[in-house]
Amino acid sequence: MLNPAAGKGAARRRLHEITQSFAAFGIVDIRETLRSGDEERATLEAIAEGWTTIAVIGGDGTCSRVADAIVRSGADCALAVIRAGTGNDFAKMLGVAGYDHGRLAALIAAGNTTAIDVGRIDGRHFVNSCGFGFDASVLEASKRVRLLKGDAVYVYAALAQLFTYRGRTVAIDQDPASSHDQKLMVTVSNGRSLGGVFRIAPHASVIDGQLDVCVIRDASVWQRVRLFAAAIRGTHETLAPVRAFRSAKLSLAFSSPPAIELDGELTHAKRGTVTIECLPRALRVIAAPDARL
Repeated sequence: MLNPAAGKGAARRRLHEITQSFAAFGIVDIRETLRSGDEERATLEAIAEGWTTIAVIGGDGTCSRVADAIVRSGADCALAVIRAGTGNDFAKMLGVAGYDHGRLAALIAAGNTTAIDVGRIDGRHFVNSCGFGFDASVLEASKRVRLLKGDAVYVYAALAQLFTYRGRTVAIDQDPASSHDQKLMVTVSNGRSLGGVFRIAPHASVIDGQLDVCVIRDASVWQRVRLFAAAIRGTHETLAPVRAFRSAKLSLAFSSPPAIELDGELTHAKRGTVTIECLPRALRVIAAPDARL
């Protein structure tokens, strides 16, 4: 399944090479999304036609929407990914980000799958992460970056937001002591990375039935710079403004419905209080044999 807009057109540019590699293994049926949000229609049509695996040519947002449709349908259909997005966090999680198209085609054709956890918020399923505060603000700013590609887009946008973003108050049911603190950001992760380069949940597993929560209190500009650098290395959890814990389910209460970074896409909550939960082993995927899930 192709999202032609993924990676600022990277998916479309690679299509010929991809189709040639997959045709060698008898995989020739290519479907294309027509517009944003069209993944559900295309996924349900493929499932109705008997597809047992859907390989997404796109980024995290496309993978997330296809995964959501598969899980909600209850179908026994696996998900694979051919990276063509900006951050490609899902492909990295599955260990296939460095695979060339021929190696990917062979892996998908072999059909070996494993079941991973997914998260759910406001009735929408996610495979990698959801974030509030700074994270969502950076994602919104990244949409205005035109001259950069790949991981550099999120890094550039994050650097700019370090000096301008204002924190907000959020009450977390499993962190009552900090309910009145201003938060820089809160992330709830299934996978380990965010924005391509930030190891926001360095110890996360997608097969443990838990979500990794990272709460960062608001901080001075200098502390923010330290946090930024540490998050790239995955060492930020040792810094004073950070609290990290695992949970299968939690609730966050905001003064108004918050913006949410959801698998690399910007959306908004339906209400001021949001509940996030983990659905253990709810999605079959095709991962690299040596992937650290």
